[in-house]
Amino acid sequence: MHIKPKIGIIGGMGPEATVLLMSRIISLTDATDDSDHIPLIVDNNTQVPSRIKALIDKTGDDPGPTLAKMAKGLELSGAQALAMPCNTAHYYAAVIEDAVEIPFLNMIELTAQQLSRKALASRKVGILGSPALALTGIFKRALSAVEIETIYPAEQNLMLDAIRAIKKNSRGDKAGQILQNAATELIERGAGTLLIACSEFSLISDCLPQSYHCIDSIDVLAQAVIDF
Repeated sequence: MHIKPKIGIIGGMGPEATVLLMSRIISLTDATDDSDHIPLIVDNNTQVPSRIKALIDKTGDDPGPTLAKMAKGLELSGAQALAMPCNTAHYYAAVIEDAVEIPFLNMIELTAQQLSRKALASRKVGILGSPALALTGIFKRALSAVEIETIYPAEQNLMLDAIRAIKKNSRGDKAGQILQNAATELIERGAGTLLIACSEFSLISDCLPQSYHCIDSIDVLAQAVIDF
């Protein structure tokens, strides 16, 4: 019997997004029995220091050491590769990679690679995510390397409001309306593709019009886990 490698998930940011990644890995797996599925070791650590406080407010503790400790713990538990469903936390990707000997499936780089292989209607991609993505430039750098321009919603404070609303109640209407308005704005400004680049937004992405061409970084990561 072929033994599938164990994948370690650096989770808890937030807990619903962690479960969502697991669910999408399961749904994308071609399985007829339990043993056909990919073994996952999950650290659903809800106590990782706030990325919002550290990167946006500049008042919080550095999440890097906690993420490194989680990565090392997953490696010691038998994980043969790591995945993390939080886009913003990828600002600390180098810290995670330095802490372990196993591969880190970098969702930002993987998403850029997938976009580079697609025949895009426009080389302009609209980013639907935390304001921290614009501040840190992690997607801008990755997409610029494959000659794709990134644009962000003008009202970045509203994106943060939506993320906080989803963390409080993922089934509320407020966040969905903010996300729809931001998506429409980006399309009107020339984005040919929308990138769902926040795992909280992945939870409600079905609120977006089907006519909008969207790619979800969570789906990219889930497929990368399966491919590994």
